[in-house]
Amino acid sequence: MPIRPRAVPARPTALPAAGLPAATEAPARLRVGVVGAGRVGALLGAALSAAGHEVVAASGVSAASAERAARLLPGVPLLPADEVVAASDLVVLAVPDDTLPGLVAGLAETGAWRRGQLLFHTSGAHGLAVLAPAERSGVLALALHPAMTFSGAPEDAARLGAAPFGVTSRPEHRAVAETLVLEMGGDPFWIDEADRGLYHAALVTGANHLVTLVAEAADLLRAAGVDEPARVLTPLLTAALDNGLRRGDRGLTGPVSRGDVGTVAAHLDTLTERAPAAVDAYVALARRTTERALAAGRLRRHEGAPLLELLDSAEEAAR
Repeated sequence: MPIRPRAVPARPTALPAAGLPAATEAPARLRVGVVGAGRVGALLGAALSAAGHEVVAASGVSAASAERAARLLPGVPLLPADEVVAASDLVVLAVPDDTLPGLVAGLAETGAWRRGQLLFHTSGAHGLAVLAPAERSGVLALALHPAMTFSGAPEDAARLGAAPFGVTSRPEHRAVAETLVLEMGGDPFWIDEADRGLYHAALVTGANHLVTLVAEAADLLRAAGVDEPARVLTPLLTAALDNGLRRGDRGLTGPVSRGDVGTVAAHLDTLTERAPAAVDAYVALARRTTERALAAGRLRRHEGAPLLELLDSAEEAAR
């Protein structure tokens, strides 16, 4: 590690606000600055504090960020980003993906980065390339992405404790990256720089789109007169997720996997009449399901062809 952490006494007390246990031993600590005290940044700052480091400053412009920092990082001052960087040995950049490049470059232009600092960002979409302006100033740069969804709720602390982290670093810095992840309670796994975009697209498909899909199903059930959609969906979706994770395409069930063209056609008629905004998503998902079922041998070609023809016709009618 390129800096000399200072020895400090053990800190046996807990951080109840964050719901994270404190380190029982803290032989050394870093001065940590969090740029972006959002749902992820404030939580990781609290985790690093619990591991024995000292969070000395944070930045956040919204009222929600200020409230979150007060709760998870009590006593930590909110400062402009360049002042956070100046005060820190380890800088955590937890800002939106599109904000990150300009922030790193802007801080470099002002001379905020200094040789020997540690820096990691939490973006899944970016790897190390976005941190090049800081690296040119002698900063040890890492990409540490928690592959977990954080909503700002109290259960976030428990989720962090079980979260895998997608790690990208220079080979010689891999041990530093993995140590930081372990200190935060995470489980590191390696993602090559060239694979970072595909990695993030996979997580967005699996997590973010899943929430949309569940909400869409719940809305359709309400429209069908079901007062408590979660009561119906919870056991069904839990079983479906388990099937998908354990069996992949072999866990597929339903009308597409059976080649039931008539059922799918009836669904399209009903959705067109009762929930037209849901038609495009149904067609796209049914098409991809058909393609995967064909590739996996769940459907034979003569069974899949009529489904694809039906979906082509529905797509053409929607134009």
